Amino acid sequence: MPADMNDYFKKKKPGNTNRNNDDNGNKGGGFNMNNPLDNNGPMGKAMPWIVGIVIFGAAFLAFKPFTIINSGEVGILVKTGKFDPEPLHAGLHFYIPVFQKIIPVNTRIRMITYSNVSTGELGDSYRGFEGGLRRNPAISVLDKRGLTVNIDIAVQYRLKAESAPATIEKWGSSWEEKIINSKVREVVRDVVGQYTAEQLPEMRNEIAAAIETKVKQSVDELPNKPVVLTSVELRTINLPPKIKDQIERVQIAKQEVTIAEQMKEKAKQEAQRQAEIARGEAERNRIEAQGEADKIRIEAEEQSKANKLISESLTQELLQLEQIKTQARFNDALKTNKNAQIFLTPGGAVPNIWVDTKSGSKEQAVRAEVVSQ
Repeated sequence: MPADMNDYFKKKKPGNTNRNNDDNGNKGGGFNMNNPLDNNGPMGKAMPWIVGIVIFGAAFLAFKPFTIINSGEVGILVKTGKFDPEPLHAGLHFYIPVFQKIIPVNTRIRMITYSNVSTGELGDSYRGFEGGLRRNPAISVLDKRGLTVNIDIAVQYRLKAESAPATIEKWGSSWEEKIINSKVREVVRDVVGQYTAEQLPEMRNEIAAAIETKVKQSVDELPNKPVVLTSVELRTINLPPKIKDQIERVQIAKQEVTIAEQMKEKAKQEAQRQAEIARGEAERNRIEAQGEADKIRIEAEEQSKANKLISESLTQELLQLEQIKTQARFNDALKTNKNAQIFLTPGGAVPNIWVDTKSGSKEQAVRAEVVSQ
């Protein structure tokens, strides 16, 4: 290209224009047209870092090399298909995608109910979070005579956090079915099968205690004790209709016998009460009669003592004095009754006087007798 043409294009370049203007003394008359993405510019130098950060962020979000373990859960770290024996507790945990992964496992208390009655239970809407409510059909058991009996039962348990990696590695995700469900059904059939259907309602408490003890023992005997059994509750024993009717008739008969025994006992108690009353009345009469007899006896004894004292106190001089007093009374009587007749009693010391009144309409007899010793 000719030299003059080169000069022309150089003058047309923005940088040269500004520089020429500056050289010509034109200050501030031009503007900078440099490309910000040019390698020599500030953005051009930071562009590789920005692109790298964007790519790393997109890869981070796509692979998500972290997980959050909630309270009531443990995490199982799997490294290239192998389970790490140490569980990860609640918090944020990172892992290497493709080569590692973390499996959250629920360790909260769970419940399995065995019942043919379908009812709504609290927590159904949170089944994914709680992971603890399961319903199975009632356990059908043959009693001692081969009759079918349905048992409703509820079991509460939880996965042992310390041994959770080993448990999941050995039993898999269906560990509840393999450990709890199988053991519960086995124990219930073994215990209930020892009784007849008629005995089950009467032996309910013993059966419930035996089921709980044997289920806990069976689960605890597993290596590393993978599950902690909280409770085993026997809810209902559903008997065949014929057996149920028969038991009801027997119960009614027993109630009638009990009522009859109560009435008999009540009559017996009433008879005993009446007998006690009669004995009390007889004892009262006896005591009163005895008291009256004692009174008469005491009075007679006292009268005898008084007569004896009187007899012992009589002397010859006292008798003569009494005779004189009596004779004086006779003399006074003779002064008043002139027609009185006097006669002597044979052997008596004091005369007897019959007094006849003048009118003859009335008789008065006065007799005084002094008995000497």
